[in-house]
Amino acid sequence: MLKPKLRFKDFAKNWEEKVLKNISEFSKGKGISKMDISDEGIECIRYGELYTTYNEKITKIVSKTNLDKENLVLSEIGDIIIPSSGETAIDLATVSCIMKKGVAIGGDTNILKTKENSLFLSYYLNYKKNEIGTLSQGVSVVHLYAKSLKSLKVIIPSINEQEKIAIFLSNISIKNFFKNRENLLT
Repeated sequence: MLKPKLRFKDFAKNWEEKVLKNISEFSKGKGISKMDISDEGIECIRYGELYTTYNEKITKIVSKTNLDKENLVLSEIGDIIIPSSGETAIDLATVSCIMKKGVAIGGDTNILKTKENSLFLSYYLNYKKNEIGTLSQGVSVVHLYAKSLKSLKVIIPSINEQEKIAIFLSNISIKNFFKNRENLLT
């Protein structure tokens, strides 16, 4: 069907076009207010932190809450989270993959569970920021509803190629982090 210009040489199969609703299950996070943040308790991610703290791959959580576990939505490894409200359409196109189980996911978030490589999909969806932005609605507060997100078309390779690409992109991100940090220190 479609083939990207740059490939790993071990892979020759064409990438396939799929619709997000056919490869993902959708749910929502549950409200965790600023007042619910504490020094101890369950690790949590609030939707605003997706803009300010995290990137495509979340391995270290910065916030905690003492809310009852029964009243929270807890992550599985590989859950993809996308804000569902923000100030601009591009804000909403901030996609992260949680690499930890049991993290409370705050409200105003769309949660995607997929059988595809979730880290690959996180990188890929961030690449499609402008297209995701067009799916949002509103003016002063912009919303991204799961109903709209489900219609997004993606072009993805085999699961083995997804895994290799995710590892490659993750390694580049780590190298850039240290390179940027060195530049700040010199």
